[in-house]
Amino acid sequence: MKLNCVFPTHFDRQINEAIAFLKPYTNRAYLVGGSVRDLCLNEALHDLDIEVYDIEPKAFEALMQRVGAVGVGKSFFVYKLGNIDFSLPRVERKSGIGHAAFEVQVCQDEKEASRRRDFSVNAMMLNIFNGELLDFWGGKEAIEQKVLAIIDEKSFKEDSLRVLRAMQFSARLGFKIEQNSLRVMQRISLEDLSKPRILWEFEKLFRASYLHYGLFYMYALDLFEKCFDACVEKHFFEIARELIRSKQNFEEPLMAYYFVYIVANKLKQEPLLWLKKLDAPNHYLQTFKNQPFFEGAISDEMLLQVSLEMPIKLWLGHYKEGVKQQALRLGIWDEIFTGGVNVQEVIRDGFVGRDIGEELRRRRIEKIKQLCEA
Repeated sequence: MKLNCVFPTHFDRQINEAIAFLKPYTNRAYLVGGSVRDLCLNEALHDLDIEVYDIEPKAFEALMQRVGAVGVGKSFFVYKLGNIDFSLPRVERKSGIGHAAFEVQVCQDEKEASRRRDFSVNAMMLNIFNGELLDFWGGKEAIEQKVLAIIDEKSFKEDSLRVLRAMQFSARLGFKIEQNSLRVMQRISLEDLSKPRILWEFEKLFRASYLHYGLFYMYALDLFEKCFDACVEKHFFEIARELIRSKQNFEEPLMAYYFVYIVANKLKQEPLLWLKKLDAPNHYLQTFKNQPFFEGAISDEMLLQVSLEMPIKLWLGHYKEGVKQQALRLGIWDEIFTGGVNVQEVIRDGFVGRDIGEELRRRRIEKIKQLCEA
């Protein structure tokens, strides 16, 4: 089968260069993985992966060095040149705990090499010399049906990160998970995954075009329970509705934090405790300090109280409808509320040390009350 496709100009040039320096060694070099899937979907391409057959590891290493490629995973035979990763085809065997604990061997059989991929849509191979498409696992049909189907149950279960990737692909592509594949994933423990890696997967979720798909599979795969020790049975639809309808109001600099803020608070749990359980980076812990959560309508007085600690643009609750406009009207979107009370005034009145901050806050709270009663 041939695949008619047009590469962006910069990739077209790089692929032609790759053909030139690989031609003396092989006529089996394939575009693999997500880039083939995205070509079939007419999605934008950002990086390419090319798998090179018929060349021994030492000769491959020498060739990569000669053309100026940089080794980025030498134990996996991976080199980067421009926007392309070049690698040798491989098979993997689980050798320990964790999603990265694998022994790797070079493999010269395309079907066996493609078997290690997670889903059929990611296992297609496009020969860069002649445009031939190898599709051993029904990837093209799966794309047409918009489904994610596991290729090999045994190898899939060896990498538990793939369960979270299924959620991500579903949310990004708008694909459903095939029923048998879903049942396999439901039985996979995630205990071997590093906690920061789990958090990173949820950070990416909000950038997906089909967020509702991702949330549904979070629920169907028990990811709330497995990742956060949180039971959402009675609250799932409320949480999903809040996340989906609020996404348009999220501010880009805080995109990583809304998920934990909304879900934890809706479940009446403390976000900072979740973050500590997940070994969250320090920027999470700093951001979540003094982040109150309010149900229902937010009054001017409530918003002004929040702004004693931070400008409202830094408060994670600002996603609620109308809050940004409310904060702009009160002049507290970009600045904290001072009420015209400054430190020098408090010091002149004889306050020293910690008493300065306490009195400053007391006076500003009084100004808020006066403003809201007027």
